Amino acid sequence: MNTCYLSLGSNQKSPERQLRMGMRSIKKLPSSHLVQASSLHWTKAWGFHQQDFCNAVVKIKTRLPPHQLLRACQEIEKRQGRVRKRRWGPRTLDIDIILYNNLIIKTADLTIPHPYFREREFVMKPLAEIHAKLK
Repeated sequence: MNTCYLSLGSNQKSPERQLRMGMRSIKKLPSSHLVQASSLHWTKAWGFHQQDFCNAVVKIKTRLPPHQLLRACQEIEKRQGRVRKRRWGPRTLDIDIILYNNLIIKTADLTIPHPYFREREFVMKPLAEIHAKLK
C-alpha cells in the first residue's frame, strides 16, 4: 500500500462540514483507507479578499496510482459543488495530493510533492500533527 497525505480546504457552505464530508468520501475510496486526520485549522485566505478557510490534512493508505487518486479527489470535489472559476478563489472543497510515498511526479496535471506545500502554513501545521518526521 502507498502512503499519501492529502490537504483539504474549504471556505464556502459550512467549511467544517465540507471537510468532514470530504473525509467521509476519502474513507470510501476504492482500495484505500484513511489512517489519520489532523485537527481542523482556520486560516486567513490569501490571494484576494474572501472568507477564511478551514483546513486539514489526512494520511491515507491506497493502492490507487497517483493519477487515479487525483481523479478520485477531483470527483469528490465536484460532488461537493466545487466550481473552478478563479485560482486561489473561494471553494466548497479543495483536495490536494501533498505527498505520495517518496514519489516525484511532474506532469501537466499533477505535481508531487505539491510544489508549494512547504510555504503554506495551512498545510504544514496540520501535516506536522500527523507526519512522524515533521513532529
